Amino acid sequence: MKTVITILLTFIGYATFAQANLDDYKYIIVPKKFDAFKNMNEHQTSTLIKYLFTGKGFTTVYDDQLPEDLKFNRCLGVIADLQDDSTMFSTKTIINLIDCNDNIVYSSMQGISKEKQYKVAYNEAIRESMRSFNGMNYSYSGKNEKNETITVSYKNDVKKLDPSSAKKVIEAEKEMADTPVKKEAAVVSEETEKTQYYKDRTPVASNIIKAEMDKPALKSLEFNKSVIKDIWYAQATETGYQLVDSSPKVRMNLMNSSAENVFMAKTDSKNGMVYQKDGTWVFEYYENDTLVKEELNIKF
Repeated sequence: MKTVITILLTFIGYATFAQANLDDYKYIIVPKKFDAFKNMNEHQTSTLIKYLFTGKGFTTVYDDQLPEDLKFNRCLGVIADLQDDSTMFSTKTIINLIDCNDNIVYSSMQGISKEKQYKVAYNEAIRESMRSFNGMNYSYSGKNEKNETITVSYKNDVKKLDPSSAKKVIEAEKEMADTPVKKEAAVVSEETEKTQYYKDRTPVASNIIKAEMDKPALKSLEFNKSVIKDIWYAQATETGYQLVDSSPKVRMNLMNSSAENVFMAKTDSKNGMVYQKDGTWVFEYYENDTLVKEELNIKF
């Protein structure tokens, strides 16, 4: 009987000590992804723990959605860390609350589940671990808010403010904001008894590579003004004309086409067409898949 009473008194004393410790903290911070898992909110562990702590009277926030006072003073909150001691045959969890100095200020009882499905097993084990917080009647004492020195950085000028001054700075920053910009929430979550929903809308890098336009087989159009400085003289032939220089040497043969002032043209190395445009004779031909226009000086 004495042993039972001793154990009971010890438990009551420990619970009272834990109560006093947790009353010192304003927030419980729930990570979106616990170290024991690879994915965010795996098996709905994050949303479940946030829901259960909120239901027991704690102010609970996600680790990427900290309120302003918690951003300035990290010691206002404790992180809820999920310790996973699962084995092949059972799922075992402990919830540790860790302060700003990485000290464990409270550890829950170990929750155990024999369920085979992970989602069901973690749900059952976590709920059993959370029984350690039953009956605490949590009420924030404001201890850390009053005693902790808060550091505020203004670019390169760092000043230390007492909590009351820091609070005024935070309020001033809010008043200085012009029109609030509405942004779509990066994280959408719902923590209820039946639903633990979580979706992260944070943009991720795309793996889609912009396709490059295929280069056309035909290269850019080039226009060369005639490098031929002497006049080419047109001499009539049976099929059209031959163009000779002052040597005289035949430089090009022109064959008649069905269009006026348009000839099929041929030199020793090139084949193309010669036509008149805006009073100027133009020799047009392909060279290395490039369309070339060359101005000619023809005397008929």
